[in-house]
Amino acid sequence: MSTSPLRLPGTAGFETEDAKQALRMAVREHRSARPQRERTEAAQALAAHAIEAIGDARCVSVYVSTEHEPPTHLLLDALRERGVRVLLPVLGPGLERCWAEYAGAEGLQVRAPGRPPEPSGEILPADALAAAEVIIAPALAVDADGVRLGQGGGWYDRALRHRSEDTPVFAMVYDSELVEGAGLPRDEHDVPVDAVITPERWFLLPGSPLSAAAQSQLGQRS
Repeated sequence: MSTSPLRLPGTAGFETEDAKQALRMAVREHRSARPQRERTEAAQALAAHAIEAIGDARCVSVYVSTEHEPPTHLLLDALRERGVRVLLPVLGPGLERCWAEYAGAEGLQVRAPGRPPEPSGEILPADALAAAEVIIAPALAVDADGVRLGQGGGWYDRALRHRSEDTPVFAMVYDSELVEGAGLPRDEHDVPVDAVITPERWFLLPGSPLSAAAQSQLGQRS
């Protein structure tokens, strides 16, 4: 049995945060209904497209997916097998945005309820993200302008300000979570993404500010 189409609620007239919360609830509910078979197939496809998208990058920032997110576990291991340095988010003291290197699934630990597993190795400061040549960020939805609907709290939007200027940011979502037009609410602090990875494909968004050098590095293909 396949997942039914995602239907996002109308949010006209909502305050920005209220609109985001209504959309988050709809996407989370839809994700939770996705059959395990589809998640397994998605993990394989997402890993394949992400590997193609990052090209020759030697340092990549990814995230550890939770139960209903587009799965990243196969991607993490594929990157490690290729000798790519993988940076994963870590919540440091005082909610500080930190990073740590992925050294295998056995090194991941759940440090607090509701938080994704984190690496158990050395904690790196927020500006360690500047070493990443490609960043793959979690998202609940993405629109045509690159607006990313996150989980709330603004952790990634603040963390992304430490990336290098030409580092492309990919959002990873299911295909049904691509929103036509400029359809998602946005705050001033929200950082738009440059590209998207789904189980069906990967692509740069129209009007992406990526430099020609960065596009060449990625070997842009649709």
